Amino acid sequence: MTRSDIIDLRSDTVTRPNEGMRQAMAAAPVGDDVWDDDPTVKALESRVSDLLGKEAGLFLPSGTQSNLCAVLTHCGRGDEALVGEHYHVYTDEARGTSVLGGVSLHPIAQEDDGSLRPDLIRAAIKPDDYHCPVTALLCLENTHWGQVISLQHCLDMASVARANHLSVHLDGARLANAALELQSSLEGACHFADTVSFCLSKGLGAPLGSVLTGPKAFIARARRLRKMLGGGMRQIGIVAAAGHYALDHHLPTLVDDHRRARRLSEGLVNTDQLSVLRSRTQTNMVFVSLPLGGYAHFQDHLKRKHILISGDDDCVRLVCHHDLRDDDITSVITAINQWSGE
Repeated sequence: MTRSDIIDLRSDTVTRPNEGMRQAMAAAPVGDDVWDDDPTVKALESRVSDLLGKEAGLFLPSGTQSNLCAVLTHCGRGDEALVGEHYHVYTDEARGTSVLGGVSLHPIAQEDDGSLRPDLIRAAIKPDDYHCPVTALLCLENTHWGQVISLQHCLDMASVARANHLSVHLDGARLANAALELQSSLEGACHFADTVSFCLSKGLGAPLGSVLTGPKAFIARARRLRKMLGGGMRQIGIVAAAGHYALDHHLPTLVDDHRRARRLSEGLVNTDQLSVLRSRTQTNMVFVSLPLGGYAHFQDHLKRKHILISGDDDCVRLVCHHDLRDDDITSVITAINQWSGE
């Protein structure tokens, strides 16, 4: 089995650079980015910050490091940030904010769409009391588990933060997917946030990279932290060029990822032995649950059909991306229905 035979639904991070992206990378003008001297990086930082309506941008290796730099720039040691209980910054980033920055994360129960109730945000903010940490930041996320949080909910959450002198950071790993579903510009989808992490290696398909955007003074402080965290890179324009290519060629095709996810969801909704957890798939992800103890057999069956998945009995996430084609979705639906009939 070759790589080209595989239908990989584990994540939208599994895509490979195509020939056009590789050519763009090979031809990129480069310099030393630690010296702020790489023209391709500088152009990407400016391009993304303009798209998001922010003053400045900073290119980092990953979304995790981008979020970490953001939290540590917003907060001092001993401060606290409020987060959703299932947000990526809380569950999947090794608590780097606490380990490396001395910033504690306070989890808040989420609504079904991933939003946080304003009254719960308000209740989590600590009083001005020296027994308590200073609550300095609200971290939000859009999309969340493929679901899109409405702009009104985002505004409501940010309003509580601002009324209590908190900054707002948005983990926009899949902000482009959210903006598409919201029928909004990228700027319109994040204007409520002071800072935004914009990932290039999810649905946009670059091999790595995230751009942290925000006010100029904030980005200047974050640049120092990036160096401290080992994120300073030299002739990295060869990778920033992939980000430019992704914005030119892959951003417009996200609509196809969403369309294929809806088709996959519709093709599975009546399948015996599994349940589509979110009947209205909003972006590029479909979530299904399986009978207790059924995951291993399900995974093995699909692997024999050259289909890769990840998850467990409670939740299997099937992710569409630009390496998939319409006939791949047909093959997945057929294979899962065969499993159901065994």
